[in-house]
Amino acid sequence: IEAAWNHVIPISGDPTLVSVNGNADLEYIEADRDRLLQLLENLFRNALEHGGADVTVRIEPLASGFAIDDDGPGIVEEDHDRVFERGYTTTEDGTGIGLAIVQNIVMAHGWEINVKTSELGGARFEITGVKFTG
Repeated sequence: IEAAWNHVIPISGDPTLVSVNGNADLEYIEADRDRLLQLLENLFRNALEHGGADVTVRIEPLASGFAIDDDGPGIVEEDHDRVFERGYTTTEDGTGIGLAIVQNIVMAHGWEINVKTSELGGARFEITGVKFTG
């Protein structure tokens, strides 16, 4: 989690990463480490790009996985299913592949991903079906 965060935080601004219950609950995810790192980086980068340099990103364990949410502008409900389509973007500079890659990583591990509205006001991505080894 920290490695992914450190790869994407901007030089300027003051984004915040909050780990609910600390990272201990998420230390033993059964996954390909490099692909999990890419998944986390893409979700963190997405939050920073859409939420701005002062966004708060939260990661928390779930009974069968984990969730990442933020206090950015969120994703309109009508687009919750479309955000994973390759090429879908809401920004002029966006490539529309970041969340498609996330979905591919999730599917390759046999997990599921759902997008919701965060109680923080932004986007919430819930990854479930995760196996823990610890």
